[in-house]
Amino acid sequence: MNIVLVVVDDLGWSDLGCYGADLHQTPNIDNFSKSAIRFSDAYAAAPVCTPTRASIMTGKYPARLHMTVWREKALSGPETRQGLTTATSLPNLPHREVTLAEAFRKAGYFTAHLGKWHLGGADSYPETHGFDLDIGASLWGAPPTFFYPYRGPFLREREYRYVPRLEWGSEGEYLTDRLTNEAISVIRRVKEKPFFIHMAYHTVHTPIEAKPEIVDRFRRDLREGLHHRNATYAAMVASLDENFGRLLANLKELRLDDHTVVIFVSDNGGYVNHYANKVVTNNHPLRSGKGSLYEGGIRVPLIIRVPKSPNPGRVCSTPVITNDLYPTCLELAKIANTANHLDGLDLAPLLAAPNANLNRDALFFHYPHFYPTTTPVSAVRMGNMKLLHYYNDGHDELYSLSSDPSEQENLVRERSKVATQMRKRLEEWLNSLSARRPKTISPGK
Repeated sequence: MNIVLVVVDDLGWSDLGCYGADLHQTPNIDNFSKSAIRFSDAYAAAPVCTPTRASIMTGKYPARLHMTVWREKALSGPETRQGLTTATSLPNLPHREVTLAEAFRKAGYFTAHLGKWHLGGADSYPETHGFDLDIGASLWGAPPTFFYPYRGPFLREREYRYVPRLEWGSEGEYLTDRLTNEAISVIRRVKEKPFFIHMAYHTVHTPIEAKPEIVDRFRRDLREGLHHRNATYAAMVASLDENFGRLLANLKELRLDDHTVVIFVSDNGGYVNHYANKVVTNNHPLRSGKGSLYEGGIRVPLIIRVPKSPNPGRVCSTPVITNDLYPTCLELAKIANTANHLDGLDLAPLLAAPNANLNRDALFFHYPHFYPTTTPVSAVRMGNMKLLHYYNDGHDELYSLSSDPSEQENLVRERSKVATQMRKRLEEWLNSLSARRPKTISPGK
C-alpha cells in the first residue's frame, strides 16, 4: 500500500469548504472528503510548525522530544518576559529517532520528501532521516517568495533565503504548482514499487502571495458578513486545492488510487495575525489561532482516504492528534513498528468504523513559549472538557468543548473538582515526559 501524506502549513480548521469556510473555495478537497473519513476533532501536537512536524515524523509528543518551538526560535535560546524564562528546545530532530521515512525505507519503500522540512540544519535534512529523495527542504520555516526563482530577502529581517532544487523554472511560476509538478514526476518514476511521499506544501504560510488573477476573483467575492476577508489568502487556499486535485488525478490516471492511502492534514491552526496590514485568516467559530493552545491554534483539518473505504464521506468526532499518523501509516502499509515510547495510536479502527472506541481518554499539549497569541501554557483535553494552565500567573481555564467550542465560558470555579483532577493529570503527564518548563524569575533578578 502506497502512502501520500500531504501536510499543509498554517491551514486553519475552518479554512476549507468542508469545514465551513465562507469565502474560500475548495471543491477538490471537499470532493475528496466525500470518499474519505473527515475528522472533526483532529489536533496538531503543537500550535507551531517544527514540533508538530516532529510529532508526525516520530509519533511522539513534542514535549517528549524536547522540541516545542520552531527551529529559529529554538536556536535563539530562551527569552525572559513577564517574570518567566521560557523553556529550552532542540532545533534539530535527533537521529536516534526512527522516522516514518526510515521505517518505510527499511520495508522496501521509495521515500520522497518535497517542500517544507524545518526539522534541522544540513546535518539533519530529510536525507539523514530516511528519505531517498529530497526536493525543496531547507533549514528555514518559510520561503522568501512563492514566485520563481523562490529566493531573496525574507521579510523585515532581510535574511537571504531560497528554496533549493527547484532550478529551471520560468517567470511567474508559483511554488505550490512547482512542488506538485515535482511530486507527480516522482510518482511517475517510481510507480512500479511501493512509495511513501511526504508532500509538505509551504502554502498557506506567510508571505501571503498568490496568483493575481485568482486574487482578483476573490476580491470580487468579498461582502459583508464573511468571516474570511483576505482575498490573497483565499487565492492561496484555492491554489492548494487545485494542486491537491492534480495529485489525486495523477494517482487515478496511473491506476494507483486503489493502492494508495492519501492523508491530508495541517501542522497547526490558522494564522490570525496581520500580514501586509491585513488579518490573514479567521478560525471561527474557534478561539484564537497559531501559537495558542485555544482550539483555533491546535485544531486542524484531517482527512484520510483508504482504498475502497467502507465508510466514504463519514465524519469522525473522536479526538485524534498528529502523533497518531505514524502508527496509522505503518499499520495501513502492514509495516512493523520498531520505534520506542510511541505516543500515537493507530487510527485504522476509526477508518473502519468511525464510532469505534480508540481506548484513549486524554490528549496533551505543551507550549512553554511566548507567541503573539499566547503566553507559556500547557493543556489537556479529556472527553469534551479542556483545561489550560498558564505559567505566567499560574491560573487555569476550563471549557466544555461540546457546549462551548469557542471557549468563552471559563468553568474553573463552577467545576472546580473537574479542574483539579485535570490539572493533576496534566502535571503527571508533564512529569512522565520530563517536559521542559518555563522558569519563574525571582523579583530583583
